[in-house]
Parts: sequence; C-alpha cells; structure tokens
Amino acid sequence: MGTTFHALQENASLLKQKASRHSVVGAGIAMIAIVIATIMSGYFITGEVSLAAIITAQKNNVVLWVLDSMPFIFAFWGQYVSSIMSFEASSMILDQTNDLRAYTKDIEVKAAHEATHDALTDLPNRVLFIDRLQQATFLSQQKVPVFGILLLDIDRFKEVNDTLGHFNGDRLIKQVALRLSGALMEGDTLARIGGDEFGFILSRLKSRSDVENFCTTIHKSLSTPFVLDNLTLDVQVSIGAAIFPDHGKDADTLVQRADVAMYIAKHDKMGFAVYSPEFDSHNPRRLTLMGELRNAITNDELVLHYHPKVFSDSKILCSVEALVRWNHPSHGFLLPDEFVPLAERTGLINDLTLWILKEALRQCAVWHQKNYAFGIAVNISSVCLSDPGFPDIVTGLLASNNFPAESLIMEITETSIMVDPSRSLDILNRLHNMGVNFSIDDFGTGYSSLAYLKKLPVSELKIDKSFVTDLQKSRDNAAIVNAIIQLAHNLGLKVVAEGVEDKKTFDHLKILACDIQQGFWIGEPFDAEAFEKWLDHWEAGTITGPPNYSNG
Repeated sequence: MGTTFHALQENASLLKQKASRHSVVGAGIAMIAIVIATIMSGYFITGEVSLAAIITAQKNNVVLWVLDSMPFIFAFWGQYVSSIMSFEASSMILDQTNDLRAYTKDIEVKAAHEATHDALTDLPNRVLFIDRLQQATFLSQQKVPVFGILLLDIDRFKEVNDTLGHFNGDRLIKQVALRLSGALMEGDTLARIGGDEFGFILSRLKSRSDVENFCTTIHKSLSTPFVLDNLTLDVQVSIGAAIFPDHGKDADTLVQRADVAMYIAKHDKMGFAVYSPEFDSHNPRRLTLMGELRNAITNDELVLHYHPKVFSDSKILCSVEALVRWNHPSHGFLLPDEFVPLAERTGLINDLTLWILKEALRQCAVWHQKNYAFGIAVNISSVCLSDPGFPDIVTGLLASNNFPAESLIMEITETSIMVDPSRSLDILNRLHNMGVNFSIDDFGTGYSSLAYLKKLPVSELKIDKSFVTDLQKSRDNAAIVNAIIQLAHNLGLKVVAEGVEDKKTFDHLKILACDIQQGFWIGEPFDAEAFEKWLDHWEAGTITGPPNYSNG
C-alpha cells in the first residue's frame, strides 16, 4: 500500500509540474493583455500614451481593477484544478497499470494451464501425466509404497468419427471423461494422453486385486449407453495396467508395459489386462525394438524381399509375395517374427501394413515398366480389414503408381476375417469391386465356417506349409491337401501350396492338381536386385534345384 501511494505521489507531482508551467504561461499572457488594455484606456481618456495616462486610467476605470485581479484568480484556480486533475490522472494510470499487470498474470496462468491440460476435457494432458508419474516414481523410491498406472483406449473410436463426425466424437470424449472422473479416487490422477486414450495414476494400492477392482469399476461406469443426438452408443474400452515397482521403476518403462498390456487386452478382447512377463520376454533388445519400430517405418529402415510363386503345370511365374525385413542399424536384418508381433502389440501394425503395401506397389510398378507382367501379393492385417477408410487408401496408392488393381493380391487369414466378420466382408467387397484379388493365407489353421467362406470374394486358398512339408511322409497330410484342393476347385478357387522344399513335393502337388506353388525349391525370398537375377535364370530354364541368388 505504501509503495502504491508513493508511486501515486510521484506521478501526481510530475503531472502537476507540467500543468503549473502552462498555468504560469497563461497568467503571463493575461498580464500582457491587461497592460495593453490599460494603455488603450489611458489614451482614450487623456489622448496620449504615457505613464501619467496609465495611472489616470487605473484610478478612474473601475473595470480595470477587476481585470487586474483576474490573472491571480485564474492562476490560483489553475494551480488548484491542475493538482486535482494530475492526481486523478495519475490514479487512473496506476489503476490501468495494475489492471494490465493482473491481466498479464492471468494470461501467464492460462498459458501454463493450457500447456499442461487438455483443451477439450480440461484434464491433465500427456505432459503433466508423465511429470506426475515421474514424481510418483521418485517419491515411491524414497518411501517404497506401491502405485499403479492404467492406460485406457476406446475401442473402435475411429468409427464414431468416421460415421458421426469429429464434432460428435469430441462430445463422446467429453462424456467419457466425465464418467471416468466420477470413478476416480481422491489423490489419483486422470489424464487425457491421446485422441481416445486416457491414463490413470492410482496412488493407493495394496495389492494387484485393487487394480483389477478399479478396472471393473471403470467398465461399470461406462456400461450405461451414451446418447448423441438421440443416437444410443455402447462404448467398450480396453485397459492395460502396470504396477510399480514390480513392472518397472521409471515412468517410461511403466508406460511402455501398461501400453503392451492394453493392446493385449484389446487384441484378446479381455476388457483389461495387468502386465505379465508372459506378454513380453523382458529381453532388453525387444523392449528397445518396441520403441524403435515407429522410427524404422518413418525413416524407411525396412526393406521388402519377394518370394516367387509359379504355376504347377508350366512353372511360369505368376506372382511374388512381398515379405518385410528390418534393416536395423545395430542388429542387422531382422525377420518378421522378431518385430511384427511387436507392431501388433503396440498398435503399429496398420502403419507397417500400409508401408509394405506402398513399397510393394512401387517396386512392382517398376517391374511392369520392364515388361515383367506378374502380380504382387501383400499380407493384410485385421486392423486394415476393420478400417472403413482402407479401400480409399488402396485406391490412392494404385492410382499414384499407375498399377492395375487386378495385379494386386491381398493375403488375409481366417482369424483376421473373424475378428469382425460383417465389417471385414464389407471392406473386402469394396476392394473386390475395384478389381483387387484375395487369397486366404494359412487355410486350414483357422476356424471359419465353409458357409462363411462362400460369402467371401476370394480367388484362391493358400494351403499352410505345415500340411505341405510332410506331404511325402504323412498320409493324413496328403489327404488334407487333396481335400482342400478339391474343395477349392468346387468353389471355383485356385490353390496355392507354400512350403515346397523339394522336387518330389512339387511333382506330387502337380499330380494333385494344385494350381500354384511357392517354396525354397522354387526360390527363396529375394531383395529386388537378386529377384531380377533369379527371374532371368528361371525364364531361361537354367534353374533345376534350390537357387541361391541372394546378395546378402
């Protein structure tokens, strides 16, 4: 208060000094005017301009007396008014300055809040979530209490955005956030850390059962349908949990393992899952690969190898299957078994599939320009078969590479189709209408019914190599292969046998009327350059056994 009053006095003093200078100038002008008026009055009275005439005018003209007093009256009045005005102006300036400072402070507080909170739900965002998680790990290491984190993802939320629009998607997110907030215990943290992903920090845990009970509570809180514009929506979520210190002693590890548990819960439709060593080998290399896979896709560290497929009767190349390899800067070439399961667990399988499809079409388009007219087969994940926008993406890729849809074969598995049969069928039909062909991979290992098989717009069945490998030794395998071939032909489908490792197996399959064969006896998966070398020798008829044209 004393500082404010002192500042007020200083400001008023400065303003008063400026106002006083103007008052003095005004008084001076007034006095000059009085002198001139007195001289003129004396002249009119005496007829001359002299000191005597001025004195006479002052003695005889009463009006001049009043006029003589006016400069002093106005000077005094001006000083008084200027003092009041300067003080009021200073007070106004000080008030405005304080208002500006308060407004600036409010802006700073708001900016800090927006930097750490989600704009839609006003919940803590990922930045604040990680910060609180780091604090929790630090404090827990000092006091050794147990706490847990949960990661929650809304199942098929993309469908809401695609069908009802992003505005209604945002409305649903806000409603979900309100229900989750209601389930939160005092002292715990709820954050929105992604588009449809939420995170919890549970600070009061006594055992694993507390986590499971809280997950059950969350599912109950979301069990009542949501209403958007008279449309009722049932919302399902997948939750992954990790517990400190059992599953990690730092924030990054806990988040990573909760994320793994969440995708296990989503993939297996479990509702929720608490991280377990069964979900991952705990191999540091695998954990590192998990974090590096996204960058590998973005930075084109992946490469494709091409596995040839030939007609049984003519041995003419009909297509190649694109198989992904990871050219890791530290670990060298990694086979799909080492990183595709990681992509499935971390939600990157869609990005990986699209990368493979894009690169396969690009390379095969180059071969078509060289007059190598064969098809390209690409394995498609169940995630893509559940994405309504996938056919549009394929349309764009085909157009950008000027690649005929009829030369693209999408290999799908029975299990991937059965994840969501009705939606998968719709997407398959849309792609089929574009001209894309489909092959059911690993046929005989899934659980799809023959009745459903008839509905699928597929052009071929691919016999799993587990039945082909021991074809010469096992009568049961031979019977199964023969039955699949007969079934496929009766349905108007071609048959592809994979795992052909020797000439006897090739000839046996030819006798059984298998249409197409694939395996190491024909050719191994080659990179693009080695594949062209293989193709030149194969067309020249010089390959009589397992070739070896790999360049590393």
